Amino acid sequence: MWVACIGILSATNALAQDKIVLKGKELFGDIQARHLGPALMSGRITDLEVHPTNNKIIYTGTAGGGVWKSNDGGASFNPIFDEHIQSIGCVTIDPSKPDQNIWVGTGETWTRNSVSMGDGIYKSTDGGQNWKNMGLPKSDRISSIVVDPKNSDIVWVGVLGALWGDSDERGIYKTTDGGNTWNKVLFVDNKTGCSDLIIDPKNSAIMYASFWEFRRTGWSFSSGGTKSALYKSVDGGKTWNKIHTGFPAGQLGRIAIAVAPSNSNILYSVLETEKPELNGLYRSDDAGANWKHLNNDFGLVVRPFYFSRITVDPKNPEIVVKGGLSGSISRDGGKTFKNLGNMHSDIHDIVFDINDSNRMYCGTDGGVYRSWDGANTMEMVSNIPVSQFYHVSIDDKEPFNVYGGLQDNGSWYGPSKSPGGIESRDWTRIGQGDGFRVIKHPTKNIIYSEMQGAENVWRYNTDTQELITIQPLAVKGDPKLRFNWNAPMEISKKQADRFYMGSQFVHKSEDMGRTWTKISPDLTTNDASKYNTEKSGGLSVDNSGAEKHCTIFTIAESPLNEKVIWAGTDDGNVQVTKDGGKTWTNVVANIAGLPKNTWCYHIEASTFGEGTAYAVFEGHAKNDYTPYTYKTTDFGKTWKSIITSDVDGFVRNIQEDFTNENLLFLGTEKGLYITIDGGANWSHFTNKMPSVAVHYMELSTKTNSLVMATHGRGVIILDDITPLRQISQDVLAKDVHFFDLKPAVIEEQSSFGTTATELEFVGNNPSSSAQIIYYLKKRHTLGKMDLEIQDEQGNKIVSLPAGKQKGINVVAWDYNMKNPKIASGKTVSFAGFTSPRVQEGNYKVVMTKGKDTYTHTFKVLNDPKSSISAADRGKQKETTRELFNKNEELAYAVYEIDETVKLLDQLIAKNKGFAKNGTKIKTDFENVKAKMVVTTGDAYVASAEPQLREKLGELYASIASNFTAPSPSQLENKESIMQRFDSEMKDFKTVKTKNEATYLKQAKEQNIPFVLKTFAEFISE
Repeated sequence: MWVACIGILSATNALAQDKIVLKGKELFGDIQARHLGPALMSGRITDLEVHPTNNKIIYTGTAGGGVWKSNDGGASFNPIFDEHIQSIGCVTIDPSKPDQNIWVGTGETWTRNSVSMGDGIYKSTDGGQNWKNMGLPKSDRISSIVVDPKNSDIVWVGVLGALWGDSDERGIYKTTDGGNTWNKVLFVDNKTGCSDLIIDPKNSAIMYASFWEFRRTGWSFSSGGTKSALYKSVDGGKTWNKIHTGFPAGQLGRIAIAVAPSNSNILYSVLETEKPELNGLYRSDDAGANWKHLNNDFGLVVRPFYFSRITVDPKNPEIVVKGGLSGSISRDGGKTFKNLGNMHSDIHDIVFDINDSNRMYCGTDGGVYRSWDGANTMEMVSNIPVSQFYHVSIDDKEPFNVYGGLQDNGSWYGPSKSPGGIESRDWTRIGQGDGFRVIKHPTKNIIYSEMQGAENVWRYNTDTQELITIQPLAVKGDPKLRFNWNAPMEISKKQADRFYMGSQFVHKSEDMGRTWTKISPDLTTNDASKYNTEKSGGLSVDNSGAEKHCTIFTIAESPLNEKVIWAGTDDGNVQVTKDGGKTWTNVVANIAGLPKNTWCYHIEASTFGEGTAYAVFEGHAKNDYTPYTYKTTDFGKTWKSIITSDVDGFVRNIQEDFTNENLLFLGTEKGLYITIDGGANWSHFTNKMPSVAVHYMELSTKTNSLVMATHGRGVIILDDITPLRQISQDVLAKDVHFFDLKPAVIEEQSSFGTTATELEFVGNNPSSSAQIIYYLKKRHTLGKMDLEIQDEQGNKIVSLPAGKQKGINVVAWDYNMKNPKIASGKTVSFAGFTSPRVQEGNYKVVMTKGKDTYTHTFKVLNDPKSSISAADRGKQKETTRELFNKNEELAYAVYEIDETVKLLDQLIAKNKGFAKNGTKIKTDFENVKAKMVVTTGDAYVASAEPQLREKLGELYASIASNFTAPSPSQLENKESIMQRFDSEMKDFKTVKTKNEATYLKQAKEQNIPFVLKTFAEFISE
């Protein structure tokens, strides 16, 4: 028996060793993500930084969308940090090497409930083209970076630290070797971090640092404590002393601090204190030795944890700007303030142009704004697509629509495809406030949406524009309903009008929200110690509703059995009913290794078994960034973790493929992970996919598209995951494997462009070309490799450049055949760029790889929306081919003329006795050519009268680029052109026949070779 066991174990090990495992780009190859945007509702901006000497260069850090750079004075921005974590705390330019050294501190410092986390500090030495992580990996969130203006190797970093727990990583760090090593130079305690660190612009030995005691949990927030303080150093950070003379006694909250660049004795600070009347703006005119309370306007004191940035005009110390709900500006040294101009609320940073203080830039919860008149009027930057989606859903249309809710930007829907690309005008707003779940009714033109905490839940009829509020309300005998900030909504897969919502109860409506019944008891831990949200905020009450806890967060009805319903709570319960809600069982205790009360963020009910489901947990609200995802096949009695060490970053969502149970998609705080073997191995997908937080995913059953709601880069789509679905060990073992895809469709669509300017973001459309997708076991490096499209009879249609990399290769074919050869002339003929399209039918891909040949058959279909008849298509094909041939005949005739004229020039130059006759022959040929093609003028306003080539080419291009039969007018025009074609060709042949013997005889006598290419040789060039 023991020997037998050894034999089995050896066989198992052999099988495991033989398993082919590809990771990352070796597997995904050419498959790329597509960014839908949008940018009209951009996302939260955390930091703005202006180049010290070049006002055209501006950097912006975002809450979840990375770092963006402008080279045109803020007119437009481009992403420069996509390969790294996208949550940004600050961006700093090295003042002595501003075109080379850029520093980025990761981890947002505006510490609301939806912030992500960072993974350290980064440095670029080439203006942001390339980045290197320089350490501080456990800093979590970095508030400030200061570079010594005289020595680029000396850098100080303010670390705010962990939001959700204690951390010894907080404080101020210093490097003297450009970031290779770091030393902590100021530490208060593990609850108090550095929220601001600034340097005196006149004296680099003088620095100011504000420290803030704070903590957030899943059910509360606390800003302030005895350790919050403002410090000053006069010896380059070696020693620090509090500068509180004039500050109120007692606890302090977050402290904003700024130095006037033109007079560094003037400091401004905004305090959060124990007494509301003492909150607000303080000023010092003696470099912090003494402070005076000037102002406690609402705009200065509102939500101090969220708005703590002061900016002073670089040229005028009396002009000071403070971030806030609307933003405030003073022009009298802080005595009086007024709001900034109209823009998205929640202003986090403001910077001045270095040359013109009337030019200002503001970072808000809705993007970057710019002003040319001192912030009286504001204009939004329209090409920064860093919108923060909480949720996404799709409908079953083709192309499908995308629905979702955004942080502080309402709820919207827009198309996954639009003529010319997806513009801002393609998006429609269907909700206000913070938008979360948005779901389209499966069969009716009705959309459900909600705002924070189910404060409003709307049912909107897109046909009638009828808007009804439908949220479940407490009835007699009910306790206060507790809806999560991101309350769950779910539509039944079995009953289209059935709609679920979750508070602490599961609510069900059978009539689209008109009436509701509770189908569960309280499914949470019902911990009363976590209910007191009215006192959340610390020194300043901050009862936004985001701290509602002990709530249901996810609801999932089984697609196989409507009686099976799952519910997950934010306090760590997983409940399941198998009888439609009559009885519920909490199965979370069956999950081994899961810390108690860990937030159940998502439950995915499987399509492969009634008792099969996936549960995603995330503990970031307990300062636990461990990824947790489990699978059950027995209604939660037993669970298996499907997470491996491949996954970096806590998980928020999982999407199961509908066809291949082993294909799973994981949405994490650091991007998308994919497994093709049920979770045994995961790969980070990075092909045009940033390391952005993926909050939710949907998979289209019609297009096989994976749609992702990212919290920082809008909606991102993988257009067809079919190749991933078909990968198996058999496929991976092949040298070459072609994937079977849906038939390619020749779309009959407008080719008109968009109305967007070059300064607006436009989301990419999916490719409309036929996709030829294949797997290569090894990268092709030596020998010939060609890809050819053939018809069913094996006739070559076109050659395509072959992808040669290891893994999945994608080659696009636009259904076009070879372009016609066009006669050379003075102007450009667009006919030469117009190819005939193939017809509907079966086609072959033939790959020649060294000595081996591989073939694959695929189908091409006409657009199913088309009304064009087969007869009309046949007539279009016939006419296109006839005009194609005539273009090539004309091209060859003009080639003959040109070659003959060249010969005549040589003969005339060599034999003066032949000059007179030769010149006459040459003139006759040129006169013929002048009727065939344009030979004078230019390609613009001085163009000559169109000749035969222009008329023939224009008609050909018009008919070839269309789909239906030529119109009667086009056919009449064709007859006219054909008459002229015959006439010009006859004239050419007459001149040639009359003179050919003469110039050939001369060429022979003068020993000048004259050989024309054959027609076949000419057109094959």
